[in-house]
Amino acid sequence: MMQHFRTSRHALARAAGKKVLIPRRTFLAPTAALQADMVQDLYLRELKNYKPTPLKASDADAHVQKFRMPKAPPSPEESDIAKDLKAYEEQQVEVEGQAASGEKEEEEWDWFEEDPEWEEYYKKEAEKEAAKEAAKQGH
Repeated sequence: MMQHFRTSRHALARAAGKKVLIPRRTFLAPTAALQADMVQDLYLRELKNYKPTPLKASDADAHVQKFRMPKAPPSPEESDIAKDLKAYEEQQVEVEGQAASGEKEEEEWDWFEEDPEWEEYYKKEAEKEAAKEAAKQGH
């Protein structure tokens, strides 16, 4: 039916000698997004008219510190090198695992040795587990 209506419309238009306007959907139809936006126009005009103030050389003075030479380090002659060297030579040499002279050597802890309290705890826990397994097998 629709096809018949289209063909008859075209035939009538040819007969009348007029051009038929067929409504079609196009992407160029004016929409709200394509219409002029006053706020955007004002914003763009203000951006174009903006003139920044020219920078002066004195503008950076508040943000940059003046260079000052650092204080010179003290010369080695000022300190008593002989006294420092003698104090260093008199120091006792510390060696890992050895006690200093006059002190009792500390006993080294054996990390693999079991604590007796923990041994008892482990035995009790093992007995509880064995009792549970026996109870499960008895059922």
